Amino acid sequence: MIALLLRAGKVKILVATALLVALTALVDWAVGRNVSLALLYIVPMMLGAVVLRPAQILFLAGLCSYLRSLFDTPGSPAELALRFVFALLAYTVSGLLVSGLVRNHELVRSHLRGVQVEQKLRREAEEQLKILAESSPAAILTLDGNGTVLAANAAANGLFMIPSGETVQGRKIRHYLPVLADALKAEVTPGLRTAAQCQGSRENGEVFLAHMWFSLYDTTEGRRLAAIVVDSSEEMRAREEEGLRQLLTGNRIMATALSHEVRNFCGVLERLCESLSRTHNLAQDRDLQQIVNLIEGLESMASLKLQTKSQAVLEPVPLKEVLDNLRIVIEADWREIGGKVQWCLPAEIPQVLAEPHGLLQAFLNLVQNSHRAVQLEPLRILTVTVVAELKKVIVRFEDSGPGIPAPETLFQPFQTGASGSGLGLYVSRSIVRSYGGDLKFEPRPQGCAFAVELEAV
Repeated sequence: MIALLLRAGKVKILVATALLVALTALVDWAVGRNVSLALLYIVPMMLGAVVLRPAQILFLAGLCSYLRSLFDTPGSPAELALRFVFALLAYTVSGLLVSGLVRNHELVRSHLRGVQVEQKLRREAEEQLKILAESSPAAILTLDGNGTVLAANAAANGLFMIPSGETVQGRKIRHYLPVLADALKAEVTPGLRTAAQCQGSRENGEVFLAHMWFSLYDTTEGRRLAAIVVDSSEEMRAREEEGLRQLLTGNRIMATALSHEVRNFCGVLERLCESLSRTHNLAQDRDLQQIVNLIEGLESMASLKLQTKSQAVLEPVPLKEVLDNLRIVIEADWREIGGKVQWCLPAEIPQVLAEPHGLLQAFLNLVQNSHRAVQLEPLRILTVTVVAELKKVIVRFEDSGPGIPAPETLFQPFQTGASGSGLGLYVSRSIVRSYGGDLKFEPRPQGCAFAVELEAV
């Protein structure tokens, strides 16, 4: 009933109220003072209270009470005053009661609309999450406390190679990912969020490398686990193959450096043998000749020469991406020693001809040398600058270290006093040269600077 009245509109309700008040007063006048029609005034009061405020309800109650008193049955002044007061109270209370009902009705309707909006939003969110889960390339799982899969998306069935027409839902996760089953049994606090790598098994027994993120939470029905799992086997294979290729390249460079030193050593031995032969007239001595033959054989074995160009196929490399990866690797180490890395990069950095992993290794070796050099310095700063010059791109690494006392021996292999094998700078320069570039030392009054020259694409 209240909803129907509210649909009629405020103006129509007020007009109807005024007409009812006038009609009731007219009937009361026509009947005369012999009969009281006080009860009829409650009807327009209740109708008007649907749209009136409390102060307006009180005014309407006063009006109805006044009209009632005009046509009321005769009585003493005190009795008439009491009738007016009681009528005013009755009309006001009835109006406020209706007003309260209307207000409660509006609150209920507002709450109902809010609930309907929330339900709609919840349905939309659930639908979006369902679409996201079903379309996700990563496997998404929900497990109960016993390790049984409660829900899984299509990617999970594909990851575990579940036969067509079947699902992993309802199966034990221990057969596929034992780590998740162990996590459910571990004594850890709810709300745990972590990542892990482990070996997983498919339905056919095939083993794969699983990278997963999972969280534990409690419900009224017990512990639950939600997990996102991806197959990292391809990434591991690519990483290991790249590592092997870099190892072979490094071994080739080190073998070349060793061969170079052996050949120098053999050259010295040959000159000593020639000197002995002339000084002591041993040209026909068989033993000396055997020694010369051994030296020549050793020199022949050590005739490996480092190619100036890499055997790998070089390609255009976005230098900015290599520098971004370098930033991720080194900045944490420099913060730990209270240092700072300043990046002076142009807005546009051209591509260079190189190989990304090897170039990153060459950069990293230079940065690590600077990191060791500034350990005892009060000011620990590394400045990385990129400058494009004609067909070359120069990447300069300049630190605030103590400098280098003997720069003429920098790029010699197997240096004495080096913190490692003494091959760092030698290998780095060889890598850069294999790309058609060069690594140079630039003297500074203070500190140390190296410039890596690369061919621009």
